[in-house]
Amino acid sequence: MNGSQDGAMAPQVNGNRRGGEDSSLSSQRALAGIIEALQAVHSPLSTNETRKEASLYLDRARADVQAPYNGFTLATDKSQASVVRHFALSLIEYAIKYRWAEYSPEQSAAIREWVLILAQKTATEDPLYIRNKLVQLWVEVAKRSWALDWLDMDELLVQLWDGSLVQKELVLSILETLSEDIFNSEDPTVGIRGGDLNKACVEIFTPAAVLAERFPSRDTSLKVRCGDESWLARMTDLLAWCIDHNVEADQSVRGCAVKTLRTIRSVVGWVIPKAVSQVHCVDYICRIMGTSSVPVHLASVEVLHALYSRGDFESEDFLALVCPMYQGQNVALLQNLYTWSCVETSDIDESKYLVLQRLSEMISNLGNFIERRPLEIPADSDLPNFLNLCFDILRNQSLIVSIPLLHTWSKLLGSDTISESDAIAPLVGPLLGICSERLFRYEALPDESEDPTIVFLNEDIDTIPERHAFLGNYRRYCVRVVETIVKRKPFEAMSQILGQVDQVLQSLYDGQPPFQIESYNKNSVPNLRVDAHFTVVEAALNGYVKWVTGHGSRPQQDEKQRNLMEVHLERWCQHVLEMRFQDPLIQKRIIEVVVEFSIKALKKKTGFTSLLIEQILLNNPGDTPSYYMYSEAVKELQSVCVHALHRLALNFPDYFYSIYSELEAKINQLITASSTDPRQALSYETFLFLIIHRTSLIGPELRESQLERFLLPIRSAWQDPELTQSLSSYKSFCELLGLSKVQDYLINRQAYQIPDWSSVQVDDEGRAMQVEMNERLHKLPLRPTKSFITVSVDRTNSASHRVSCVLWRQLMPTILPNLLQLITHSHAFHNVANWPGLPEEMQPIVGRVLTDRFWQAGISTGSRDDFFERLNTTKSSLEGFASSVRSTIRSVRETCYSIIYAMTLLGEDFYGFKELPGPLAQALFADAHTMSPHQLSALLKVARYIIDGCPPALRQQFLPPILAALFSQVDTKISAEWEKITQQDQASSEEESLGEEMRNESILRQITHAAVSLVAGLLYPERENMDSTSSPNGITMRILILSDPSILEPLILFCTHALQMRDSRCCTIIIKVFRIIIPEFTADSPIAASIRDFISNEVLKACITSIHEPYFVDLQKDLAQLIATIVILYSPRTDIPKQILLSLPGQNETKVDTAISRLLKSQVAPRVQRAIVLDLLAGLRGVRISEQGKFASPDPKKVRSAMQERYMNVEVGQSKEQRGGSPDLGGIADMFG
Repeated sequence: MNGSQDGAMAPQVNGNRRGGEDSSLSSQRALAGIIEALQAVHSPLSTNETRKEASLYLDRARADVQAPYNGFTLATDKSQASVVRHFALSLIEYAIKYRWAEYSPEQSAAIREWVLILAQKTATEDPLYIRNKLVQLWVEVAKRSWALDWLDMDELLVQLWDGSLVQKELVLSILETLSEDIFNSEDPTVGIRGGDLNKACVEIFTPAAVLAERFPSRDTSLKVRCGDESWLARMTDLLAWCIDHNVEADQSVRGCAVKTLRTIRSVVGWVIPKAVSQVHCVDYICRIMGTSSVPVHLASVEVLHALYSRGDFESEDFLALVCPMYQGQNVALLQNLYTWSCVETSDIDESKYLVLQRLSEMISNLGNFIERRPLEIPADSDLPNFLNLCFDILRNQSLIVSIPLLHTWSKLLGSDTISESDAIAPLVGPLLGICSERLFRYEALPDESEDPTIVFLNEDIDTIPERHAFLGNYRRYCVRVVETIVKRKPFEAMSQILGQVDQVLQSLYDGQPPFQIESYNKNSVPNLRVDAHFTVVEAALNGYVKWVTGHGSRPQQDEKQRNLMEVHLERWCQHVLEMRFQDPLIQKRIIEVVVEFSIKALKKKTGFTSLLIEQILLNNPGDTPSYYMYSEAVKELQSVCVHALHRLALNFPDYFYSIYSELEAKINQLITASSTDPRQALSYETFLFLIIHRTSLIGPELRESQLERFLLPIRSAWQDPELTQSLSSYKSFCELLGLSKVQDYLINRQAYQIPDWSSVQVDDEGRAMQVEMNERLHKLPLRPTKSFITVSVDRTNSASHRVSCVLWRQLMPTILPNLLQLITHSHAFHNVANWPGLPEEMQPIVGRVLTDRFWQAGISTGSRDDFFERLNTTKSSLEGFASSVRSTIRSVRETCYSIIYAMTLLGEDFYGFKELPGPLAQALFADAHTMSPHQLSALLKVARYIIDGCPPALRQQFLPPILAALFSQVDTKISAEWEKITQQDQASSEEESLGEEMRNESILRQITHAAVSLVAGLLYPERENMDSTSSPNGITMRILILSDPSILEPLILFCTHALQMRDSRCCTIIIKVFRIIIPEFTADSPIAASIRDFISNEVLKACITSIHEPYFVDLQKDLAQLIATIVILYSPRTDIPKQILLSLPGQNETKVDTAISRLLKSQVAPRVQRAIVLDLLAGLRGVRISEQGKFASPDPKKVRSAMQERYMNVEVGQSKEQRGGSPDLGGIADMFG
């Protein structure tokens, strides 16, 4: 190929010259055809058919071997329309991206020369998108040949730099794009080059003196830089030039300054810090930040944010780059910028508001340095004013602006060095005040509220789940600040906090309407105020407890202060208990807080505990079912009272046993009262049971005899022959619960022809059936069994646990047979095959009857309270009748789950039953596929408890049938549900149907995540290490699963299907699982060979399919790594991976063999492995929908920073469940209709 500038000889793949008449498209005809086709595509007068034909022609032109020459010819012709020149550049881009490897060195050099010519001819009148495309061409060539056969790129850039302002901007764009692609992206072309491009970038951006000092023995044989000056120095000089040439008024200079700052931002995250300080970059950024231009402000702040997000500063760099920002002049600059950028809710200037957000994050990073390196900050720093600025930003009405500084304050106050400094002391009281105010539950306020905080929240966060997560994180940091302050200053802080609460309670309804049951609202302002201030009190209590635990430096004085504090706290608690409020939820919060004080701070005050128990037992406001919201609040209060009784019994068993006779008499009196609910009576009995169970004042024999008295009714109920007979068949089970007449009732009422069941009132027969189902359900021994076994199992107390094992070891053989039958039949009720004689056209009513109605944040219309209000209004309708049916089945099913879970806590006494695994697996999973994903989630939860609770020594005996059935059903159900989602080609136009689909998909994502998390938890190496440590004699879960084909096959099948389920979070987990287990099947055993072949075939195909899907574009690097792992480990043992890759479009044996051989080279870095795979599959990879032109790219002003994204997610560790916490799996039944 001839590299001459006139392009007389076009590049050809085969290296032969093509004559004009003999070629498939002569140059002149090709150029004319391209121009004509582009006119047809963009003309509004073209028909769809014409436009389609023109697009096909352009595709052929792009693929033609003459394409780069044609592109160069058109692009250099400035008489052509901009759209023609842009397409011409895309012809060159296609050749570089997809044909570069096919070109000879001469051909590559010619294309590179054309790109240089085009760049040199850049002019101000060229549209921005033309210049951006030129930048992309330059960078694509650089990624392939710079520092290989192209060594003078830096010199060429310097030559361009010496040209016009527009050419300087072109150079800046090239440098920025290079920096981003090389250091901040997973570009496969860069990855294949390894570290060559990284080294070259460091070389040209860093001053030669800094490189020589930092790496004195580095290899300097490759000459890629032009002179000793660096691009960081040149850009800083240009920044200085902009400052001196009226950057505020001159638009071109201002644009140049912004472009320079953006390029510097892309560099400061990876460049040697000494280089930044040597060219005085921060000084000039601070100077230009003092201008009055919003774009310049934003770009400046983002550079400093990128710089101070680094945590790798050595002491010298820290002093040179970070500490100057604490000097008075720069603190004043930051204060002025903050004041200028603040916006009002009545007029939110998006540009200024974005500056404000980024400024907050940058200052937060500076504040974090104070916490991490306080002793390195110079004495002349203006820390008092800097911390005042941090406090000012914390007080900002926008929580998205405030939260970075709130997080920083939570760290600063925890530092022993900083928290005691004179600079922080004046701010402690105000910090306590602002955090107390911000513990308000803002999500409970209506969206139309004029509260500035709500206005900003609506502006910043679109979805309700993200808003809840964000506010949860905000409150968590507030709690942390309060705890820390109280721990350090317990007396002053506690006095201030409790005094504030007293004031709030005494003036609770000032300016508010008086309390009325008829208009009761659980989110009333008085209620929210009480909740916020009591949350502060709870945080303060935790801080006080930490102080008590840690005090001791002055034993006598500290003990005296603690005693005085206990007297003060006891008086306050008594005072609060004596206050009476008609609102049940306020009473609920009072009891919650006072119980916390009793358990954590007043354990020695038994007299107060006695008073508290009396208040709880007597706290029983009358229920008013006709006022639904008030009635629900009363139920919440009753539930909290029950929980409080149990907590007190657990913490004061000996004291309560000493007054047991009085308590028993009082409780018997309450139970015999006609107003006592059966559930409440049962909770009183379990309270007495707990006292005897946990007290240390009696011996084991007396304890067992007294406890057996409580369990005798349960034993008798499970031994009842009538119950056993009623559970012997599905039919008799339905008769037992009054469900046998449901089918006939619905058919006779022609329910299948009624579109809206809530619009039809149920008749007397239906109401009688509802009453009968409820009565029959409560006659089952499920609830008392669940209540007593739940309070029995406690592994934290070995003596109590031994007693529980003795008690329930005798009862389990009696309970389990009938319990398994209840589970079996309650699951079978979901199977339409068990509704005999139901005509096919009526079968959909089974799904309608058994589909739970539930509220989901961000998807369901209206609030949660509105949802429950609607449920209440449909109780007397046909929908209410269906709700009675489903709640009966759900209550049976999930109460059984709770009992099974509690039994697993008994350890070997449960898992030691050799006959149990098969029947248990059959009962749990036989009909699991007929349940909805929402219902399956509860089953999956109890299955996980069963698996996790199995003693290692009994795993091989107990778990195989459980695990095999579980994964088989999970795969069947979840795969089928995702297939349904995939087949929904278009959303329903009905809002209600759309909401239903969104809710179903959300639940499906949740159950899928639960399933893949279960798989990961069983197979991750961390689990194996934990198993080996806890029980060295038992088989690890990982070995059990990987060695048993009955478990392994359904598990791997599910994982394979999960790779194509459109849920990025789940797909990421499964990719990690596969990468962990793939090395296990490199052996020569038959099982390993079979699994290896399956992974090489089906798993590899699934990965490639997902890489092709636009949905998985963000996971392409992870999928590529998995493909690389399969090829590297399995290619030496099987030819299947190669054959699968060869079967793909556009592949040939040479390309595939080259890629495989490169992957098999030893010591290939993971990034290079990914790059090789992505490069091989370049023509198959999906692209973002926005990149396809179907949707606009997101507005940069709406794109969140990484810090904001982190605050929108629930903090790690907040949602983990702790085994042994007795989760109430059945209790959620009351939440649904």
